[in-house]
Amino acid sequence: MSNSSPLAGKRIVLGVGGGIAAYKSVELMRRLVDAGAFVSPVLTRASLRFVGKTTFSALGSEPVRTSLWDAADPIPHTRLAQQADAIILAPATADLIARYATGIADDLLTTTLVATKAPVVVVAAMHTEMWQHPSVVENIATLRKRGVVVIEPEVGRLAGGDNGVGRLAATEKVLAAVEELFSGGRGQILHGKKVLVTAGGTREAIDPVRYLGNRSSGKQGIAFAAAAATFGAEVTLVSTVPVPESLGLKVVSVESAQDMFDAVSTEAAQCDLVVMAAAVADFRCKEISPVKIKKSQGAPQVVLEPTPDILAFLGSAKPGHQVLVGFAAETGELEAEARRKLREKHADFIVANNVAEHDAGFAVDTNRVTLVYEGSALALDLADKRRIAEKVLGFVAEWARNKGVWKDQG
Repeated sequence: MSNSSPLAGKRIVLGVGGGIAAYKSVELMRRLVDAGAFVSPVLTRASLRFVGKTTFSALGSEPVRTSLWDAADPIPHTRLAQQADAIILAPATADLIARYATGIADDLLTTTLVATKAPVVVVAAMHTEMWQHPSVVENIATLRKRGVVVIEPEVGRLAGGDNGVGRLAATEKVLAAVEELFSGGRGQILHGKKVLVTAGGTREAIDPVRYLGNRSSGKQGIAFAAAAATFGAEVTLVSTVPVPESLGLKVVSVESAQDMFDAVSTEAAQCDLVVMAAAVADFRCKEISPVKIKKSQGAPQVVLEPTPDILAFLGSAKPGHQVLVGFAAETGELEAEARRKLREKHADFIVANNVAEHDAGFAVDTNRVTLVYEGSALALDLADKRRIAEKVLGFVAEWARNKGVWKDQG
């Protein structure tokens, strides 16, 4: 990075919690400084069992602070809190998250958090069982409702040789989230907006046991909902797949295309932005067997009929203040198919991706998409699905304001 980075000149407090991932915060701090930020490292007492002061003092913009009482400044937490443009907690352990969520201020880092009005980025890292504990789930949801940016842990190798969710997010992902805070005021680009997102693949019943379905995991739709909430929107997520409670979203659970149509048609009219990321079945069984079809009866004759076309319905009924984003999961002729869908469904945007690609299809954490709209297209290179969602939402929000669809200035 160069000093043209949005981080250049920003004052950032890097709070380091007491977890094994604390050593990774050294690289994060170095990258922040390289980007031109003035980084003040604040280490908790527990973190000093994993890392030392010397490295952070050498690479930071000023010496490490660890206590309210270890310097001439009588109120270091107030100075740090008032001067900070952002505070990053990395790693944010279960203990640190709990103390922040409940307003406990008993050391330099937590008093700084309680005293600041600056945006806070929580980069969670802990063992899988801890991340999934109800208290941690509730605390994360509480922080998100307050506008805190939460970067969830990744899946990988953990301390003790275990594997699972809990690993500190990659440095690049953290940097991208922090940069977003300072990218032309885009941190709250959806503030005051009502956003509806759909996620997952629908299931169309054949009998009480079997169904017609697809391979959608819902990951991209959930990423859109989470990103929209981080950008300040009031989000409703209509989903066929389970959604982590820690996201703090309003979730409407559905199963079939008809269920999704009913939920969307109820919710959509008042929304400023609708993102139809779900993989909705095109067909369903004309007749559903009320009992399980037995193998001994031979192969059943399944007669199909079309499901409700939710995107077309939304396009035909779209109010003037609403932006409609559809999706096209294709295996070829990507842009041509997206343009056909854009035209026929009366959408404002179509997000198209090639699901035949191993790193950008169903059930993977990355995506590569083309955003098609009014005679133009924007190709987004391979990235984490959350990052894809952030880029699409940023572009869509800017377009909506430039076009006058949204009258506010964001």
